[in-house]
Amino acid sequence: MTTVTAAGARSVNLAPTSMGMLINIDNGGTLTDICVIAGERIYYTKTLTTPYDLSQCFIDGLKKAATVVYGEERVRDLLRHTDCIRYSTTQGTNALVERRGPCLGLILAQHMSASALRDSAVGGEMLAALVGERIAQIDSQLADDAYDAALVQVVNILSEAGASRLVVSLSRARDEVRFKRVWLRRFPRHLLGAVPVLFSHEIADDPDDARRTWTALFNAFLHPAMEHFLYHAEHILRDHKYLHPLLIFRNDGDSARVAKTIAIKTYSCGPRAGLEGARALAANYGLARLISLDVGGTTTDIGVVEANVIRSRRRGEVEGIPVSFALSDIASIGAGGSSIITVRDGEIGVGPQSAGAAPGPACFGLGGSEATITDVFLLLGVFDPASFFGGEITLDRQRAEGAVSKLAEALGLCLESALLAIERAWVTKIAAAISAHVQIGSGAAAVAFGGAGPLAACAVAEQVGIRRVIIPGLAAVFSAFGIGFSDIAQHYEARLSEPTEAGLQATLAELLQRAQRDMFAEGIELAQCTRELRLLRLRNGVETVVALDGKPALPPGMQPGDQLSLSLRAVKALAHATLAPPGAPPSGSAVAGGTRRVRLDDGWRDLPVFNVAAQPAGATGAGPAIIEEPFFTCRVPAAWRFDFKAGGDIVLESEPREES
Repeated sequence: MTTVTAAGARSVNLAPTSMGMLINIDNGGTLTDICVIAGERIYYTKTLTTPYDLSQCFIDGLKKAATVVYGEERVRDLLRHTDCIRYSTTQGTNALVERRGPCLGLILAQHMSASALRDSAVGGEMLAALVGERIAQIDSQLADDAYDAALVQVVNILSEAGASRLVVSLSRARDEVRFKRVWLRRFPRHLLGAVPVLFSHEIADDPDDARRTWTALFNAFLHPAMEHFLYHAEHILRDHKYLHPLLIFRNDGDSARVAKTIAIKTYSCGPRAGLEGARALAANYGLARLISLDVGGTTTDIGVVEANVIRSRRRGEVEGIPVSFALSDIASIGAGGSSIITVRDGEIGVGPQSAGAAPGPACFGLGGSEATITDVFLLLGVFDPASFFGGEITLDRQRAEGAVSKLAEALGLCLESALLAIERAWVTKIAAAISAHVQIGSGAAAVAFGGAGPLAACAVAEQVGIRRVIIPGLAAVFSAFGIGFSDIAQHYEARLSEPTEAGLQATLAELLQRAQRDMFAEGIELAQCTRELRLLRLRNGVETVVALDGKPALPPGMQPGDQLSLSLRAVKALAHATLAPPGAPPSGSAVAGGTRRVRLDDGWRDLPVFNVAAQPAGATGAGPAIIEEPFFTCRVPAAWRFDFKAGGDIVLESEPREES
């Protein structure tokens, strides 16, 4: 049995390794989660995210992690015994959502039109926010002197228009190479006021001009904030005598050091981490389809694992705009524990605005005055004001009631009726997003995690027709735990100069050279890595992927006009945690540690409260009930049963309903 206070510890199985401790950090919009894998133990904790200075919650998290491991803030000891720190952050995602970043200038080839970037309402709005009117064109056919003059003119025009960074997107890579050569000669980097320039083909060798341009624009927009914070975090680690590079967990499921990670790869990396954990969970339970429900303070992220594969898109989308890289197929909505509740024209709105951790929900007593779903569940009696967040935050009922009462008045309802209506609106919004994102089908299960994931997971599942919900043993920090399934890897893709065997071999040699250089910078020899090769064929706008085993060769059935690209993934495996088998012999009924008065649809009821740490494997129980641990609370409705598994997971299943 595990004793859990303001943090937690849990036994796990690890693959044999001689490595020291592994630290995973998932920086969310409201909370930052820390998970430390030390031998056969996992320690975990949380700290409030400090959006005004992310380095503050970074070091706060390390201090809390050291405290739960050693009993005191021995950060240097923690780092001295740590071989790997992997970090994911929502900084990039939030910057795009809030349109908070540098003023970009865009330089296109003479024949390329910005209208292709505005082919949708979201594309037009995004281009206006990131670039505005700072768009110019250059004719790559100009002779040298004329070209030099044209380049200087467009750079000066865009700089004078306020561009602090320039993105160059020309159809051919060699045209960008020419631009870069002239730009470096005409605007040497030591020149005061020189503007950084990013070249689209250096980010992605994608034949689709619009998609490649957007990829470069997003990367340029995200880069400054990410660069500033992540290098600052590395300085903090060096000051504490940490000898290894900080690794960034990316949205492709792999990790790499800061200097070898491009900014756009941090977009939506937190949700991907949760899906990595969900994939391991699905394999452990033998589930063919698992729907992940990651509910944090700001958003709910919905993903799917099918046949042990994370559902992804070959060309992903950022804010609804196609980009050159693959991304997990995740639906993200503004419905989290800190989502602000509004009433307009008698209709209840949930998010997308969030109170975050600062000032936070009204009940936090940190200056927030607007009602959130946390205030609602507090007043419904689901939360214990004294034990919330491991007892580190004492919730204020009076402040919560003051905030929600304004909404009740706007709805023309009494306070209790308003609370139930707001809860239904929150649940319905999440359920509707699940139904829109995935066809449920029979046999599908859900995994609910994040600080607010388990809270009303059963109610959400009922609405969409799911009868089985799993709350993983590390639900509160499951995305941070999921980072632990990543390896150090680099991905490369390049178009063949010519669709011949010679062209294929030349491209492969180029990619291997890049991989050797980059993995060496990670402190790894390429010979230590496994390699995965794929050939991508573009024909009539349709792209097909061919896995290459053994010696690379051109695919059969080549046709004139086919465009080929080669993809290489170089991987150095790290130690992964393995989940304990879920089976456990029945050990009797779960033991309640008391009761809590909770408002249900049919009135106030005294519900039994089951503390997770006090339950032996195999213990079972039935709703209505409350299940909780320091960092999450789950309300179990009537007609649902729950089972505490050997690995610490909680499996909830609804009883079949009789047909009327």
